[in-house]
Amino acid sequence: MIKALLLIAHGSRNKEANEDLVHLAKRLVSSELQIVEPSYLELAEPEIETGGDTCVAKGAQLVIMVPYFLSAGIHVRKDLIESLELLTKKYPEVQFKLAGHLGPHPLLETIIRERIEEALR
Repeated sequence: MIKALLLIAHGSRNKEANEDLVHLAKRLVSSELQIVEPSYLELAEPEIETGGDTCVAKGAQLVIMVPYFLSAGIHVRKDLIESLELLTKKYPEVQFKLAGHLGPHPLLETIIRERIEEALR
């Protein structure tokens, strides 16, 4: 089964701010995930639907949608679910799965502590 990763960030009008996701997507390509596409909820392109289209066009049979969001706000609780439903209806032959957002992951505590140490140097 060909798996794809669809990374989803909020998006910004500032193009440089959106580049972080593009660089992360490039670093996540592996033998397990040969298709990795960045996408944005709003304010930047490609939008989520376009990113999903690209994954399918590249042959994905399973698309794992990963929200690059810290909090479970309205975008995570509503908008991303709507995007999942839209892509599932558009491509019934492809599996789309929505992963959890980053916020509750325990490694974020480690990252925050590292940032505090960096700031104190």
